[in-house]
Amino acid sequence: MFDLIIIKPFCREKSKTERLSNILDRSIADYHYDVITTKEEFEHADLTGKKLIFAVSLGESGINLEYYGILKRIRLDQRCLQGCVAGIIIDGNSELYTKSVARDLTFSANLAGCTFVGKPLVEGTRTLKNYDVIAKNICADQLEAYAVSAELLVKSVVQFEMPKKESPNILMLHSSNEKKSNTMTLWEMVKKHLEGCTIEEISLQNGEIYDCIGCPYTTCFHFGERNACFYGGLITEKVYPAVRACDALVMVCPNYNDAVGANIAAFINRLTSIFRTNKFSEKQLFALIVSGYSGGDIVAQQLISSLCMNKTLILPPRFALIETANNPGDILGIDGIEEEAREYAQNMLKQIKK
Repeated sequence: MFDLIIIKPFCREKSKTERLSNILDRSIADYHYDVITTKEEFEHADLTGKKLIFAVSLGESGINLEYYGILKRIRLDQRCLQGCVAGIIIDGNSELYTKSVARDLTFSANLAGCTFVGKPLVEGTRTLKNYDVIAKNICADQLEAYAVSAELLVKSVVQFEMPKKESPNILMLHSSNEKKSNTMTLWEMVKKHLEGCTIEEISLQNGEIYDCIGCPYTTCFHFGERNACFYGGLITEKVYPAVRACDALVMVCPNYNDAVGANIAAFINRLTSIFRTNKFSEKQLFALIVSGYSGGDIVAQQLISSLCMNKTLILPPRFALIETANNPGDILGIDGIEEEAREYAQNMLKQIKK
């Protein structure tokens, strides 16, 4: 029985993969593992319920052709990763592309039934300047910080168990017009099936929501120790306590110009204050996203990178319910929407409730 399955898409140029291979070898040395390197091996593997590490070398171009063959299979067979738990290590020879490729992979694999642990991405850019802070904190160089981060990720995946509660607390955040919003209508359809849960709903339209201005670390940490923020207001008084108390965070996000709304973005940015002093890695992230035209996947990926990869919330399988509806009330005309909402609620309960 393998502890891990390593999905490491083949790269013809060995020099491009040397750094990732060294990092990976060190990270998995204590585990029993199998390795998948081609799309054919991936297609024939039964990965149901397995612990996975995706390890992808991108080189300078940000493109690994074998990886795209595997990604195609993931997108076409949306049960191929049912019950899996995963993390991602991506190595590139550029300052670009590592996170965008990781977001895309995470979103696609999640749709195929894969859970991602909080902070599931370890990325090595060309210069490794993204490890300056970690290296300073552990009194090591950037390469060692990269290796240590990969080891911790592998350990997190191997040891992961989904946290569940008898009566979970759900926090729903939105910044929508409750009477006209298709996204809020969709939430109401989902909410009525969430039996046995305590649900708190907070509108970020109430009061002024100031965005983060990037206070110095010491200032942010000082306020964070008091579960507060320099700006105070609704975020400090109502949202922070609700976030700390919740087991699952539901983000209700209309698609505004292929992005989350301004108040939602401000909330995410200002989470940094209490993130420094509170544990988010046992909370689960869910999202309802409605687009007038297209781009729901882009909004979902924003939430993945900001709240899962950055703020360490767990990404449960099929975390987002994504629909297209333009005019007020159009959501109600989508064929089978009530059944989709019910199935989504059932998935939520399966993940969060004992």
